[in-house]
Amino acid sequence: MAVEPGLNDIETSAVKQATGGGRTLAATVPRLILEARRVAATVIHGLHGRRRAGPGENFWQYRRFSSGEPAARVDWRRSARDDHLYVREQEWEASHTVWIWPDRSPSMAFASALLPDSKLERALIVGFALAEVLVQGGERVGIPGLMRPTANRNIIEKMAEAILHDREERASLPPSFVPSPLAEIVMLSDLWAPIGDVHKTIAQLSAAGTHGHVVQIVDPAEETFPYSGRIEFVEPEGAGAITAGRAETWRSDYVARVARHRADIRAETDRLGWTFAVHRTDRPASELLLVLHSRMGAGPAGTGINRWHALGQTGGAA
Repeated sequence: MAVEPGLNDIETSAVKQATGGGRTLAATVPRLILEARRVAATVIHGLHGRRRAGPGENFWQYRRFSSGEPAARVDWRRSARDDHLYVREQEWEASHTVWIWPDRSPSMAFASALLPDSKLERALIVGFALAEVLVQGGERVGIPGLMRPTANRNIIEKMAEAILHDREERASLPPSFVPSPLAEIVMLSDLWAPIGDVHKTIAQLSAAGTHGHVVQIVDPAEETFPYSGRIEFVEPEGAGAITAGRAETWRSDYVARVARHRADIRAETDRLGWTFAVHRTDRPASELLLVLHSRMGAGPAGTGINRWHALGQTGGAA
């Protein structure tokens, strides 16, 4: 975060937010909830299935009849098409669990001039909207260390209430916990924590085979470094401040360090089979929601939601 003499009122307001002197989250939440519902409405979710044979009402696939099964299970209409007997399988309809972690640490409160949302507000809007889309599709959503997974239709209000009543220190990364191997995790953070901590967190969360999606939410100023002249850079999480006499001379080194930091995160997510994306707050929130929604359960071996498809194919082949 940068502070310089002569900043306009908008930039000054953003600085106050990042240092804890701005409007409270409680005052902002009603607007964020309305925006999240608007963004969620842009995604036509539909009711995706669990992609596994089991109790349910929807047809999933035909499979070969196995010796020893009751003859009543044979689908005679399908079997009449060739020389084999087939069983009609329905789609399993158990809920899938998705853990959503919106980073609420002090650095997330930063917003540069002329942008309507801080990084924190954008993370909450996207987190709320994604939860709404998932719950409407029959899934369960929780917040690590804060809210147990639930399929409550008022999921946005449940999440907002849990966040507003949280009195614990607001860490940059999710707490250590052991999610189910068939769950998915979505991390919404600026990821400016030390790279070793980021690697450790992702590795720990993926240890049980859990699939995840890491999103770095950044303000455009954090990527382009549009500063010049004498600038004081303030670290909002207690690491102090540093003054640059000619900030423009720092630009190339800064951009290179950001690129290395991001490349290190991407290398770790690629190694573990997770996904990684970068989202700037000058882009529409709906853009990120669509990306996340399209990636839920993606993967060549079948992960997360689509893991049921892989398991079902394996079982059918046997």
